[in-house]
Amino acid sequence: MTTTMVLKRESEDVAAVMQAIGRTARAAARKIALAPSHAKDTALRAMAAEIRASETRILEANAFDVAAIEKSGALPSFVDRATLSPSRIEAMARGVEEIADLTDPVGTVIAAWDRPNGLHFERVRTPLGVIGVIYESRPNVTADAGALCLKSGNSVILRGGSDTLRTSSVIHAALVRGLEAAGLPGAAIQMVPTADRAAVGAMLDGLGGLIDVIVPRGGKSLVARIQDEARVPVFAHLEGIVHIYVHSGADLAMAIPLIVNAKMRRTGVCGAAETLLIDKAVAATHLVPIVRALIEAGCTIRGDAETCRLVPEASPAAEQDWSAEYLDAIIAVKVVDGLDAAIDHIETYGSHHTDAILTADQEAADRFLAEVDSAIVLHNASTQFADGGEFGFGGEIGIATGRMHARGPVGVEQLTSFKYRVHGAGQTRP
Repeated sequence: MTTTMVLKRESEDVAAVMQAIGRTARAAARKIALAPSHAKDTALRAMAAEIRASETRILEANAFDVAAIEKSGALPSFVDRATLSPSRIEAMARGVEEIADLTDPVGTVIAAWDRPNGLHFERVRTPLGVIGVIYESRPNVTADAGALCLKSGNSVILRGGSDTLRTSSVIHAALVRGLEAAGLPGAAIQMVPTADRAAVGAMLDGLGGLIDVIVPRGGKSLVARIQDEARVPVFAHLEGIVHIYVHSGADLAMAIPLIVNAKMRRTGVCGAAETLLIDKAVAATHLVPIVRALIEAGCTIRGDAETCRLVPEASPAAEQDWSAEYLDAIIAVKVVDGLDAAIDHIETYGSHHTDAILTADQEAADRFLAEVDSAIVLHNASTQFADGGEFGFGGEIGIATGRMHARGPVGVEQLTSFKYRVHGAGQTRP
């Protein structure tokens, strides 16, 4: 009751609230940028301990949020995104500790060289400044984003989804306690305290120069709005129209469990497979066993004419199925005539997120990895590995599908820029 009243009062003047958040975030950014590695790592470990200590409060808040989401009639995959459990909270805490164990990127010399005039040049990693993260549903992003931004020397303004605001707020409070226990400013990680959509608009305007970059993490409509309206740089994270191509050289015994995992391990994550392409050369031997395994795992099949002929349970696919991000136990299946046709299909319908080839033919794999223009391309591995933690990044804010600055999982290195240091001994330019 108290929380709701506070949010209502603050939402009466969203612009003023957001400006205050932006100013304190900018002031904290300077201190965090200069904080030594040991101070940041001490704070991260304290944050992990606070998350564990807050488990009961997190679960209570999450139960309230999830009940409301279920009452709204949301898909099971969206409910799963929002749901926390003791094991997921422990994984969240471990993720923060793993970020503490990473090498501090700030101050790292990326390149160095000397010029004939004796000048010594260095390109050095620096923080971005103030990062705005706008996300939906997943409350664990609160911890991931806060920890990654701290490690990379940035302050962050978090605007979580209104459907999980209670859960995210409890997690955020734990992060602030960890920061302050280590002697760092709690304002380095701030959460927008209102569900009012005007807060998003204020962030997209850049808060008068107080936000340096926006990172969106959510559905297609959210990301599209951010890209259309943002007046600051955006790390684009488009939908995951993820393909798996079963090449003529694919091993069936490997392919079956791998594809079931890629689709069904968690259907609501952006790395879940949405389209299955099977080479015409092995359709007679591979298609039915693979599709049967998916059906047995609870997956609905939307197939082309050949798939429907071989598997009567399949429903005919419509044109929109080839560009659908289902985020549910549904997959589109199509028979393609060779590697070129598979690559052309992915180029036509894909979102440049994550795509995989299954084959024992190294030449075919090399061509696929070189020619498919996606942020992540895999050979003989589940697309569910499209996750910063699995890359060894300790977590991620999102997976960027654009081509500027950051691409793929956005971890600590991707949350830095660079500057040049030039060392001389009195040189003047002729």
